[in-house]
Amino acid sequence: MFDFKLTVRSSAAALALAMAALGTLAAGPAAADYPTKPVTLVSPYGPGGAADLAARTLSATAPGYLGNGVLVVNRTGAAGVTGSTSVVKGRKDGYTLLLARVGSQAAVPALNRKIPYRWDEYTFLGLLELNPFVLVVGADSPYRNLDDLKAAVAAGAKLSYSSAGVGTLLHVAMVMTLDEFGLPQEAMKHVPYKGGGKAAAALVGGHVDAMFQNLSGVIGNIQAGKLRALAVTTPKRVLSINDVPTVAEAGYPNLQTIVGWSGIWGPPGLPDEVVDKWVAVLDQLKTDAAWNKLTRGLGSVPSIRAPAETKAFVKAQYETFKELTERLGMTIR
Repeated sequence: MFDFKLTVRSSAAALALAMAALGTLAAGPAAADYPTKPVTLVSPYGPGGAADLAARTLSATAPGYLGNGVLVVNRTGAAGVTGSTSVVKGRKDGYTLLLARVGSQAAVPALNRKIPYRWDEYTFLGLLELNPFVLVVGADSPYRNLDDLKAAVAAGAKLSYSSAGVGTLLHVAMVMTLDEFGLPQEAMKHVPYKGGGKAAAALVGGHVDAMFQNLSGVIGNIQAGKLRALAVTTPKRVLSINDVPTVAEAGYPNLQTIVGWSGIWGPPGLPDEVVDKWVAVLDQLKTDAAWNKLTRGLGSVPSIRAPAETKAFVKAQYETFKELTERLGMTIR
């Protein structure tokens, strides 16, 4: 006997399955179309610093692979915390990403436990580059090497150094240096600025005596003869400043842990298609001649890495900073 109710139920189920299939087909191309508009890339530090330069290098080269533009926005404040917070607490649609930096994403979280995000709260899209650090002084400074600086500070010279803010790697790097010298962190006066560009300008202008900065942020002033580099943190000398010894050659190998980097982070819970798109874009940038040339021209080392490898790298550095700040009583809880 013909069962009308069973037939209706079967037809309804079939229709539901068909609609679901159509929905899946319709959603597929939309997801694959990301991005349908320009992506905002937040640089948490000011114009002219290493973060800003890395962001603008990416914005000049990634659009051809991304399929849309990349707009850099400098959202500064609180040693990178302001811009970083705006991304981690923002919309999870892939249209606002962060130019992540070692200071705002590793050093500050290790130092200050009161900030509104954890180091690992983001979606890691990939590492971009490594930034050798250099300890620099003014061109007319009497200090020619790290031992000269150590001797002056140990003898009681009232010297100062600039940084991009409390808790940034520029700050932590000098604290680590003084620790390696066997001197207290108060042995030199810390003068924080809003961004690495302003911190470097203060040194060039003679307002401070030294700074530990990303090479990319000061290489122009070094090559122009406005600053003198005393040592670089890479295991080997950097070609663009080949006359500058490494920290290991200078007798302070532990300072090799001071290395900057740039990466691309998103808020937690980014859709897979957004993550996959950026992983593919960064993979293509690995062999992009323009991006590699611009990155090396800033004194940085191209080092594009996948999300999992990136997260492991950042975790190791975060743990190093965490141990240092806790040992020296610098932790803010």
